[in-house]
Amino acid sequence: MIQSVDNLNERISSCSKCLEDKIQGRDGKRHIVLCGGTGCLSNNSAEIRQRFEELLKEKGLEDKATVNQVGCFGFCSQGPFVKIFPEDTLYRLVKIEDVEEIISSDIEGGVVVDRLLYEDPVTGEKVSKQDEINFYKKQRRVALHGCGVIDPEDINEALGMGAFQGLKRALSMDRQQVIDEVLASGLRGRGGAGFPTGRKWQFAYNSQSDEKYVVCNGDEGDPGAFMDRSILEGNPLAVIEGMMIAGYAIGAQNGYFYVRAEYPTAVMRLRKAIAQARELGLLGKNILGTAFSFDCHLRLGAGAFVCGEETALLNSIEGKRGMPRPRPPFPAVKGLWGQPTIINNVETLACVPFILREGAEQFASVGTERSKGTKVFALGGKVNNVGLVEVPMGTTLRELIYDIGGGIPNGKKFKAIQTGGPSGGCLTEEFLDEPIDFDNLVAKGSMMGSGGAIVMDEDNCMVDVAKFYMEFICDESCGKCSPCRIGTKRMLEILTRITEGKGTMKDLEELDELSETVKSNSLCALGQTAANPINSTLSHFRDEYLAHIVDKKCPAHVCKNLMEYHIDPEKCIGCGMCSRACPADCIHATDYTAPGHKKPSLKIDTEKCVKCGTCIGTCRFKAIEKR
Repeated sequence: MIQSVDNLNERISSCSKCLEDKIQGRDGKRHIVLCGGTGCLSNNSAEIRQRFEELLKEKGLEDKATVNQVGCFGFCSQGPFVKIFPEDTLYRLVKIEDVEEIISSDIEGGVVVDRLLYEDPVTGEKVSKQDEINFYKKQRRVALHGCGVIDPEDINEALGMGAFQGLKRALSMDRQQVIDEVLASGLRGRGGAGFPTGRKWQFAYNSQSDEKYVVCNGDEGDPGAFMDRSILEGNPLAVIEGMMIAGYAIGAQNGYFYVRAEYPTAVMRLRKAIAQARELGLLGKNILGTAFSFDCHLRLGAGAFVCGEETALLNSIEGKRGMPRPRPPFPAVKGLWGQPTIINNVETLACVPFILREGAEQFASVGTERSKGTKVFALGGKVNNVGLVEVPMGTTLRELIYDIGGGIPNGKKFKAIQTGGPSGGCLTEEFLDEPIDFDNLVAKGSMMGSGGAIVMDEDNCMVDVAKFYMEFICDESCGKCSPCRIGTKRMLEILTRITEGKGTMKDLEELDELSETVKSNSLCALGQTAANPINSTLSHFRDEYLAHIVDKKCPAHVCKNLMEYHIDPEKCIGCGMCSRACPADCIHATDYTAPGHKKPSLKIDTEKCVKCGTCIGTCRFKAIEKR
């Protein structure tokens, strides 16, 4: 049990030494760590770990090497990862069948397996160290502190990385001083709105009540977003500590984690972290021998996007239907069970221990004037380096996409980046050198959101993109207010007509009118921001809307009703592979044989074609194209 600050200092000192000895190799062992994030786990990371353990046992190497699973390394497109300490050798795209070679060559023979090292796409050189890979060079880990280094299921490793040092300092200050420290840091909520965290805490602190609550919003519902999940999977104790500091600051004794049930690994590790903290006396009564008492509770969400809205989330915790409440009163005055409540998302709370541990000035020294610190992005879509990225605020979109993301695959041209998920907008090439911060993205027609960043290339139809997000919004609308329930449905109907080639110019006028109506009259942010993808695509890609309406063509060849598949007779060798694969039996031979070919070329009956794309997938000669 850790019953005092002195006990904590002793435990931290011991754990820090153990972790440092492991990383530096001073304990005389080799340490094999594998990425244990959901992405790598779904790609056999757990089985790879099991194979390492089996072979080490078979070879009698258990006293010379250990195997461990850590949180997300971030570079998802190159996973599963295996890192070996103390050399810090990083292997990527590891398969189960590679395990024996790693053990025999590296663990036993001390020879690095070159073929499993990352290869720089520009120089072609093999890179063995994580920090030497371009994907990591411009990153700075604050919210992701410890992720990919420590075992998230071992509280001792978290203590070795500085866990609870921020809480220790907070408990030596009075409550207002803690709030002032957070205010001085400039931390703004990472859940989307960017509201100053310290001001939210101040409102709750000023509210008079015998009972107050802290709620962690882990209901991450944006398509393509996985920032909060990865933090909870990689270092759940950092979020617990952030919640405890918030609880001390406002005078709360209980905190609730609201995490979607689709995150089983995050939920399991969070449960273990809470249990371990209770066992050590770091959660419960009179923490570290002070008068501060605090405990954490876990509630699972059913996956409703609207429950990311804080008042809908509160309703869900209370056992009610997840629908937003009218505001005011705001949760800081009347929140969970009618008591003052602060709601911060996972990333926000993960930043709090750093601020108390390292000081507000250290946090505020990074970022821009109005957006301090770092931001975690889930970088995905048409980009070479897909993964989890934490960069200083003020990093440009060009740096994010090209320096860290490695550019667009297959030599395609960049078209847009969607930031902020369904609530955000699409930014084009003209904005690539704009710094990323809360206010700048809003000024350019998008928003930070929780941190989703989806890159699109020339093959994306922007009308179809707007339709995709509107389909999502319609599915996720709770239906409580008419503007959102009805307005989003009408906008989706219009977008569907346009993508089917049935749109008219009047539809564009109606989209503008509906967008403003839904934005101005919806109860919560889901409806208020629903039209952002439509507005941004209409603003930057109006020519694509006009092509769909006037020319009845989809320039990107995505909308099925507005395109056809054709076979180039000069390229077709008449092999018949596409014909045999066609489910509609609409590909037949012609009377024409191209020069140099022995068989007649084939032709697609466009009337019978169902536009499934199977033919393109089977043609090895690139003779089939979309028009």
